[in-house]
Amino acid sequence: MTNLRQDFSGGSFSESLKDSNCVNNYNEAKIKVVGVGGGGSNAVNRMIESAMKGVEFWILNTDVQAMKMPPVFPEHRWLQIGEELTRGLGAGGNPDIGMKAAKETKKAIGDAVLGADMVFVTAGMGGGTSTSAAAVIAGVAKSMGILTVGIVTTTPFSFDERRRAVQAKEGIAALRENVDTLIVSPNDKLLTAVSPSTPVTEAFNLADDILRQGVHGTSDIITIPGLVNVDFADVRAIMANAGSSLMRIGTATGKTRSRDAALKAIQSPLLDIGIERATGTVWNITGGSDLTLFEVNAAAEVIYDLVPVDPTANLIFVLK
Repeated sequence: MTNLRQDFSGGSFSESLKDSNCVNNYNEAKIKVVGVGGGGSNAVNRMIESAMKGVEFWILNTDVQAMKMPPVFPEHRWLQIGEELTRGLGAGGNPDIGMKAAKETKKAIGDAVLGADMVFVTAGMGGGTSTSAAAVIAGVAKSMGILTVGIVTTTPFSFDERRRAVQAKEGIAALRENVDTLIVSPNDKLLTAVSPSTPVTEAFNLADDILRQGVHGTSDIITIPGLVNVDFADVRAIMANAGSSLMRIGTATGKTRSRDAALKAIQSPLLDIGIERATGTVWNITGGSDLTLFEVNAAAEVIYDLVPVDPTANLIFVLK
């Protein structure tokens, strides 16, 4: 992959995109994460900082200056969208410009996601570029037969201006029509999950981390071997054309750690929908070498007792 940090000043990066489309190993699912706009870029940075493996990272933006801001990682792949329309100066909070910018760059977007089996599109709703460009980008991936997952880490707080809230709602609706699976985590729910003394930067980092956990948890199920594995076809069966979905993670220590972790995962306050009427569930247990069969069973009992899924729903169990 050519280092695109040298190429901001000109071109659409299409010449550099060719190098990223290497031949995929037939035994491995190819996963790409596309961060759109400022919020999506922040989330991608969190994923890279967490040393997530087996994933290719892209940042797409109309604002060239924002793409050049630190932190900058060798793992980054960049694509400026709407070069002619915005001249690299951003969308100015206007979703119409963000949409037109993405449409202008459709071919390069297709080149970026080419070869992927699964694409995560992440964006913060309410602004200009990400609110509308995310749906266009996701639509390109889905039209290519790629399993496409949208993860929206933020919608505006209730104290944000009303225009941003309306834009966010419209952006989420458009994204829902262009993905297989959509996960939404509203900012307002952060207010119920953190203490009143939590610094604002830490609260926003938590929002980014919710996204990281969602992508990390799903990609690990596919890419990291375990005692009980699933393949990509199993994941596709659950997530293809699934609509609104959720990703929850719980961790715990102590004598009742497996049950406590399962309860925390089910009762997470940070996501936008409940688990009722689920048509499919993938649940993954990860533990150390001292994890016992009794503990696995204790977690399973929580899942089956508290997850009110249809008896015909597809439930997949993974043990790492």
